[in-house]
Amino acid sequence: MSRTRFTRRLPAAALVAGLALAVSACGGEAANTAAPAASASAAQLDPNADLSKQSITISVWDGYTPKDLPERVKEKLKTDLKVTLHATNEEIMAKLTSGTNTGLDVAFVSGQYAQALNEAGLLEPIHPELIPNLTNLYPEAKELSYDKGNVFSVPYTWGTTGICYREDLVKTPPTSWNDLLNPPADAVKKVTMMTTERWLALPAIKALGLSVNTKSDDDLEKVKAKLLEAKPKLLGYDDTTFGDKLKSGEAVMVEAWDGWCPTSEKNIKFVVPKEGSDLWVDTMVVLKSSKNKEAAHAFINYILDPKVHGWAAENILYKVPNKAAMDSMDPKLKAANAPLQMSPSDLLKGESIVDLGEDSTKFTRLATEVAAQQ
Repeated sequence: MSRTRFTRRLPAAALVAGLALAVSACGGEAANTAAPAASASAAQLDPNADLSKQSITISVWDGYTPKDLPERVKEKLKTDLKVTLHATNEEIMAKLTSGTNTGLDVAFVSGQYAQALNEAGLLEPIHPELIPNLTNLYPEAKELSYDKGNVFSVPYTWGTTGICYREDLVKTPPTSWNDLLNPPADAVKKVTMMTTERWLALPAIKALGLSVNTKSDDDLEKVKAKLLEAKPKLLGYDDTTFGDKLKSGEAVMVEAWDGWCPTSEKNIKFVVPKEGSDLWVDTMVVLKSSKNKEAAHAFINYILDPKVHGWAAENILYKVPNKAAMDSMDPKLKAANAPLQMSPSDLLKGESIVDLGEDSTKFTRLATEVAAQQ
């Protein structure tokens, strides 16, 4: 079983900021509390629609769903499914906000991007009566701050960020973000941090006791100072190959998304630092422009089938917010991958990353200034 290397949370801060400004110009408000966009009521969707007369097109990250998903959907729902791919949140956001007819019915986007799309009025509210498998989700899956109650999105995967490390190559296991920002002498130049804007800032933000969603200029100046202080001690910034660096011994500690920390390898461990971390979520949303909304909801309902949803946990090693799917996982696979053992209550101790609207550009500027500093 190989872990697919797809990039799923690259920055789109400037694009989301522009979207927020556009919403404001139209009389809307880009707030951090998500409100459902106006759209068709539940009565306008037919729960008994003939799905064989509808077809759906989705956009998803490569490797995030089974290769034979179209065949599976056709067999189960009698609906034709076309799968298109996007490499990053930025790419799909640009497409969805272009003002052109994308032909998409369902898109996979991270939570804060779903929030931005909803605030722009581009999403169909979720019709729970058409998705009975929502009952398979953990109760905690309805408590996500960007969309409480799953009003406009359905979570597909979720996780957190922490420190991935070689227990045989560090004298003392890390317990704090400061262990990454100010590593012991034997780990200097053997530590990596992420380049993606919100995650570049995360270790310093949490080490300073701040919110991952801070907009304060004073806070972000303190964060920048701490990141610049740490920079000379780093091996580098890395979002994709840190696992390989750990395996080779080139790195001994790295900032990592939990599902990307190769804990099934000997001597590699994952820890959420004592100061806390984030909660990231990837979601499924139905586009308001979809002409196949019944089939789109049926597709999401199909994905939430435990056997189908469980594929993600078993093949890309990300936790899914589906209790029935996680309960049916191979115990040996779960035992070999510590991040898969985290409970929903532990995950929700992390702070949800939300869309900051035009203030997202502050993180873009922060990342640019840190990268430019010699």
